[in-house]
Amino acid sequence: MKYLAHRSEDGREQTILQHLEGTAEQCAAFASAFGAEEQGRLAGLSHDIGKYSDAFQKRLDGSAQRVDHATAGAYECYRRRQPFAAFAVAGHHGGLPNGGGKGDSGDSGTFLGRIYRGQSGQLEPYGDWEREITLPSPALPAVSSPDETMFFTRMLYSCLVDADFLDTEAFMDGVPREKNSADMERLWTALQQYIQPWFPPEGELNRQRCGILRRCMEEGQRKKPGLFTLTVPTGGGKTVASLAFALAHAREQGMERVIYVVPYTSIIEQTADTFRKILGPDQVLEHHSGVTYDLEDGASPQTARMAKATENWDMPVIVTTAVQFFESLFANRSSKCRKLHNLAKSVLIFDEAQMLPLPYLRPCVWAISQLVKRYGASAVLCTATQPALAPFFRQYLPHIPVVELCPPEVFDAEVFQRVRFQNGGILTWTALAEQLNAHHQVLCIVNRRKSAQKILSCLQEEGAYHLSTLMYPAHRRQVLEEIHRRLKEGLPCRVVSTSLIEAGVDVDFPAVFREEAGLDSVLQAAGRCNREGKRSPENSVVTLFQGEEKAPPQFRTAVDTFRQIRAAFPDLAAPETIQSYFRQFLYLKGEKQQDVKGILSLMKDPRSHYPFETVADQFRLIESQTRTVYIPRGEGASLIRRLEEGERSRNLFRALGQYGVSVYEQHFHALEQSNCLNLLEDGSAILMDLNAYHPDTGLTLEPEMAFLSI
Repeated sequence: MKYLAHRSEDGREQTILQHLEGTAEQCAAFASAFGAEEQGRLAGLSHDIGKYSDAFQKRLDGSAQRVDHATAGAYECYRRRQPFAAFAVAGHHGGLPNGGGKGDSGDSGTFLGRIYRGQSGQLEPYGDWEREITLPSPALPAVSSPDETMFFTRMLYSCLVDADFLDTEAFMDGVPREKNSADMERLWTALQQYIQPWFPPEGELNRQRCGILRRCMEEGQRKKPGLFTLTVPTGGGKTVASLAFALAHAREQGMERVIYVVPYTSIIEQTADTFRKILGPDQVLEHHSGVTYDLEDGASPQTARMAKATENWDMPVIVTTAVQFFESLFANRSSKCRKLHNLAKSVLIFDEAQMLPLPYLRPCVWAISQLVKRYGASAVLCTATQPALAPFFRQYLPHIPVVELCPPEVFDAEVFQRVRFQNGGILTWTALAEQLNAHHQVLCIVNRRKSAQKILSCLQEEGAYHLSTLMYPAHRRQVLEEIHRRLKEGLPCRVVSTSLIEAGVDVDFPAVFREEAGLDSVLQAAGRCNREGKRSPENSVVTLFQGEEKAPPQFRTAVDTFRQIRAAFPDLAAPETIQSYFRQFLYLKGEKQQDVKGILSLMKDPRSHYPFETVADQFRLIESQTRTVYIPRGEGASLIRRLEEGERSRNLFRALGQYGVSVYEQHFHALEQSNCLNLLEDGSAILMDLNAYHPDTGLTLEPEMAFLSI
């Protein structure tokens, strides 16, 4: 009898043997990047042996009977004392399950429950597989603890689900997917061509920037894979310098890709655009919730290639968000885990490392450490305000030092001191607005969206702008373009913003006002003042002030710590000031606040029995307490019409992301009670009353007022 794995729409047939051998070959190749080639081969050969059952063959012929074909392969691996492959095979369709306990019944859904189904003869007979397949017995990996076991299993699982998908796709399409092989020599040449006009540098600032860049290239060529920091002052060119290190390092060490992780979607486009200019648009994948690769009829080969690369990160350079990166590392579903094996032998750059989320700080640092420790990756923490993470890395990587790529002696820090700080005292919003109106061009950053709106209402109308997350992304981008234009042309420009403008947004104001916040936020705000060094520090003032309201609860520890540090250290930007701030801040927060869900304890506890599903549910960098409101303005109106007509494609929702505002449940409920929303089945909504969206400030904080204005 010929046993089939797949049948294409045009009638072609793929046997199970062909599929298993093809998957095993690719899975072994992927796993070889971290020394687990034979583990990968075992997972690939065993994953679909349950398809040798008559029940599955009838399903290919049209039977509606549901067939569990994954448990058979998991059981055969388990029998051979291969738990890693067994877990990976068990989850290759439904996701990695919790391990469970020995008393679990066959219908429990846990790993041991599924193994019990095999032991008790509850599976469809599949014995003919042994006539065609011989499973290898590879050596087990040298993992020393339950948490490392889970990490290795997830990486092996990634190899399997990607190989399985690619082999199936190649058969169904009739041709294999083109591999996006990274030619680091070519990328290095492109970088050299891009930076060539910068040498010899003109002016002291550019000389310092070029010195930092040259140092990063040199370090990339001589350092072995490991753990690095790149502490460069704001305006020091760290984006290009970190890319230069990564390409030099990857080229020298035979590494396969560069993955650039940024904290927010608000700055990812700027970084990706820079890399595309340097390396070419076909070498850079931008992957986050706000990017769309439209695969409707007529999509270009380039678009199709990028869309497919989002599935497994098979590209030379990837620019992504911390949410996408870290949630994938703790996920259990194939859609998120498929890319993970491509982190091995990669250079990982974490931009604005001080923004690693505090509630998950320890799990994030632990995961980075795992990638460095046994998966051949190099990690670079890249920031102007290096957080005090060395003790964490010493705990998780005791034998691997943290190496600074650009120590203070490489550059003259005074050249980058382009501002002076002054104390503005306690200011009411009216008094603050009076001071802002006295400036031709000025940026003011506050801690609350409501505060920003109050200040805006007191500003002179010409050239007054507002930025906050109450504005949908396309709207914010439009406003930023206008701000850039007015700054460049010397027109009046007074901007009131929440902290979103601090995260890498490239603006240059002659004066900045910053409400008291954490030191990292204060220094990021200062980086928007005299950014290009065209004015003297004496004439580039950052005014720090207390607003008329107390700091929000989530900011109070940071503000209190900042006040203590400010009183003790005269130079806010000095390395010792920054280190002292972060040490004090982390101490005040306490260890429990660095892993609020107890992720590491859960994984380390042998009594948890490898809780893959539980960990995936618990690890959420952005909690699901916000809901999205889509705004029918601009192109958003036509996208929303498609939604109202019943379209529910992934491409549509990605495009709609540029016209969505995320709000907390209480805000959403107030809008709903004011009859402003048309609710959708996924819990999001369409804004029906455009009076509730102001063209200057975005979605109203007081929906009842919008309702009354109709």
